[in-house]
Amino acid sequence: MPDTPSIQTLRVSAEDSGIRLDQWLVAHLPDISRVRVQQLIEQRKILIGGGTPKASHRLHAGEEITITGEVELPALKAFPENIPLSIVYEDDSLAVIDKPAGMSVHAGSGKDDAGSRGTLVNALLYRLGQLSQLGGEVRPGIVHRLDKETSGLIVAAKNDKAHRKLAEQFLKREISKTYIALVHGWMHGDHGTVNATISRDLVRRTRMTTRRSGGREAITHWKSLDQIAGTYGKFSLLEIKIETGRTHQIRVHLSSIGHPVVGDTLYGAPREMMRARKNAAQDPQPISLARNFLHASRLEFKHPVKAIPLKFESSLPVELKNILSQIREM
Repeated sequence: MPDTPSIQTLRVSAEDSGIRLDQWLVAHLPDISRVRVQQLIEQRKILIGGGTPKASHRLHAGEEITITGEVELPALKAFPENIPLSIVYEDDSLAVIDKPAGMSVHAGSGKDDAGSRGTLVNALLYRLGQLSQLGGEVRPGIVHRLDKETSGLIVAAKNDKAHRKLAEQFLKREISKTYIALVHGWMHGDHGTVNATISRDLVRRTRMTTRRSGGREAITHWKSLDQIAGTYGKFSLLEIKIETGRTHQIRVHLSSIGHPVVGDTLYGAPREMMRARKNAAQDPQPISLARNFLHASRLEFKHPVKAIPLKFESSLPVELKNILSQIREM
């Protein structure tokens, strides 16, 4: 669904009189973001009485607000950048990369030039020179994604044939992806499945939610590897496998059952974990993680050309190992 509205005319009700234009548009156009609303106003795509109002315009009952078109964005195109990259496998068809946390896979829609820098795609274009074009100019070679603050294994296609074959495996759920996650609290039982549809949160547009009807199917399987209890509280170390690949799937599913991923403040994890005091005179020693404790540790699929099974593994990054050591302190 595009993040811009179609041409339409809306009327202000009596109870909405006095509300700022930008606030009113955000509330009445739930399928677009606040940023897009501001861009519509700035680009004079919003008309009231034939004029182009400011965002701060206070509405009056009965006013007609006309949206005359979509936001005009500069064309984005990935470009080569010399960025350090850990390639764990490469041949003529594909490359498997161990992506660090903090790196976006590709530029998002509406990003300016600065926001399109430092991506995995840019690094791949520099290192490999050629990628599949099925993903377009912004996402060449990208068959699947990892969130920016999620580390681990991701496969990229070098040519269109490999891209199609890999995409077909994803569609048929023949590719196995395994993650390691650390969550707050102890899980109930040794294993389980979260089967809940996922859709965009209409209030906080950067979030996804399981609470709306009509979302997309999403299935997440978890297995408890360890239950940890220390001075920072209780935690569960999990192995996660997903059948689907929805935006923020693991994070929103685990949060929905009361166990947010450590470091994932977007879905309810605390910014800092406080150490329990042994006595009143002792200062608390909070610890924090500047990323999500979510790592794509294993990736299994068939080679798109040779049809031979491939399996890759990635160990936890040092910052995740350090957090594990800290929360085990007694």
